[in-house]
Amino acid sequence: MRAAVTGVTGYVGGRLVPELLAAGIEVRAVSRNPSRLAGRPWVDDVETVEADVADLDAIRAALEGADVAYYLVHSLGTGRTFEARDRRNALTFARAAREAGVGRIVYLGGLYPDVPEGDLSPHLASRKEVEEVLLASGVPTAVLRAAVILGSGSASFEMMRYLTERLPAMTTPRWVENRIQPIAIRDVLHYLVGAARMPADVSRGFDIGGPQVLTYRDMMQCYARVAGLPPRVIVKVPVLTPRLSSHWVGVVTPVPSGIARPLVESLVHEVVCDDKDIERYVPDPDGGLTDVAGAIELALTRIHDGEVTTRWSSASVPGAPSDPLPTDPDWSGGSLYVDERRTVVEAPRDVLWQVIEEIGGQDGWYSWSLAWRFRGLLDRLAGGPGLRRGRRDEHRLRIDDAVDFWRVEALEPGRRLLLRAEMRLPGLAWLELRVDESAAEVTDPGDDGPHPDDAAGGERTYFAQRALFHPQGLLGQAYWWSVAPFHGIVFGGMQRNVARAAEHRAHDATPS
Repeated sequence: MRAAVTGVTGYVGGRLVPELLAAGIEVRAVSRNPSRLAGRPWVDDVETVEADVADLDAIRAALEGADVAYYLVHSLGTGRTFEARDRRNALTFARAAREAGVGRIVYLGGLYPDVPEGDLSPHLASRKEVEEVLLASGVPTAVLRAAVILGSGSASFEMMRYLTERLPAMTTPRWVENRIQPIAIRDVLHYLVGAARMPADVSRGFDIGGPQVLTYRDMMQCYARVAGLPPRVIVKVPVLTPRLSSHWVGVVTPVPSGIARPLVESLVHEVVCDDKDIERYVPDPDGGLTDVAGAIELALTRIHDGEVTTRWSSASVPGAPSDPLPTDPDWSGGSLYVDERRTVVEAPRDVLWQVIEEIGGQDGWYSWSLAWRFRGLLDRLAGGPGLRRGRRDEHRLRIDDAVDFWRVEALEPGRRLLLRAEMRLPGLAWLELRVDESAAEVTDPGDDGPHPDDAAGGERTYFAQRALFHPQGLLGQAYWWSVAPFHGIVFGGMQRNVARAAEHRAHDATPS
């Protein structure tokens, strides 16, 4: 079976491709800009085609020979332009699929209530119209209707994440009491893959949802519990219109107002599955559907692995559907604050690595020692380990070793050391020290270390250092901004002094 997937660089499409491949389905990835797929581990396992769903000839050629075509293209916006664009694109795709002889269309739409025409939000009304266009295409079509999708990178999930993390107390519109039936992204993908093999005589819509029906208030409180935050104080008020609510979301969260507004407008409706007919054709996944707490926990687990990135959305292709993708928007994945410093060190790689591997313990942290001792004292007063643990070995490190109030989370000898903070913090923190390319390969203006002309015969090495902090709630936000002014002294001093120590060692080891 061969599947053509549109919207392959989007939130759902990018996660669907590896699931289809795992199910033994050949994939043709259809994108307006296939170059955006570069770097994906599966890109060599799929056929890539450049086509725009608005271009009839191009999309028809892209669908030739496909047994199933996934339509995962949506617009989010305000006004009527996005509705007209979605209508035109759906009509073009429907005609192209019919003329190309596609066996089935699979469309992921929005779950909407049974209300009089004109009462639906523009966002849901457009999704319903696209559904109707595709069902009338003459090609057997499976429409999967989902409400809030829970997973890192989902716009609905990110909006809830930021509201819950940043506001310990909030006033909310009346829709906070509306019932919804959210679904985990992994379960959405399970249904999408299964829909490809539905019988040819099945052409209809299906409601898909998780195992729980709850209010938006309950969902935020569930997020708080899973994230380790205190219960949120939520006060419902009758005066916040969808327009005011979207502006409020725009102030509190980094979700753009052009995305927040249609999502907020859709929350005025209760969206609960009317049936579960999908089970007749696609059984539930092994172990059952994921509940809300489980889906939230999966969306947050990326924070705890050793591959910390500058922002969650810059991570590599995920090992699980809940992980972030490179094409997720910049504002997705929660807050991750970064202090990054780089310099060129005139010393061999092995000498610089030796200094890095011996950091902490008796050698200290190569910066303002009084500040480190004071921070260690505060940590002990708060019940943390402080600086009293030292190191197991003064010269070598292993994964899971304690280094003062840090723990070795990742270690690539000669290249990278990642330390996870174990001091008491309102969030999660890491310190990454890295030995990178030689100076000849680096064009970096951050060359701020001393460079003795005779150090190690002029050999130079690239030293990168990052401090990363994922805040927990409003207190975590306040903590980061309160200590940020001192980073130049603490981390800047560490950068310079580690470089000096490596250069002095290299100089002392050079025959006179």
